[in-house]
Amino acid sequence: MISLDVAGKLKDTGLRWSAPANGDRFVIPRPGLEAEAFVVSDMTVEVQDVPVGMLITFNGTTKWALDSVEESAVVWLPSEEQLRGLLGGTFVALRRGGPGGFAVETVVNGTAATYRAASADEAYAEALLALLQATS
Repeated sequence: MISLDVAGKLKDTGLRWSAPANGDRFVIPRPGLEAEAFVVSDMTVEVQDVPVGMLITFNGTTKWALDSVEESAVVWLPSEEQLRGLLGGTFVALRRGGPGGFAVETVVNGTAATYRAASADEAYAEALLALLQATS
């Protein structure tokens, strides 16, 4: 799972959580909640499309005493698979080993780049962050 810091940078750079689905993870960046990753599930956390926008609703949760939170108020923690998909055709390879643990190789407008991190999902996130920054 990527860090809240990197996920926040992705959100700030323009990455939008357009279709929250079962299994997706997110964090509510509020004091006391930012260390807790929530998972969208039809059983406890689900997404409802209402006239004011999408709401993430908490069903039967007494621990947090929270009924719902607007999607715009949370930070999505995209999975490794989602990050790779968002890289699209710019993704070339994921390699294990070497400095940093994992390396993601991309090619954007004919320019190759490598992004290293301790985990594969963090390497994908760094590559996507660079792509979003280059295209914004």
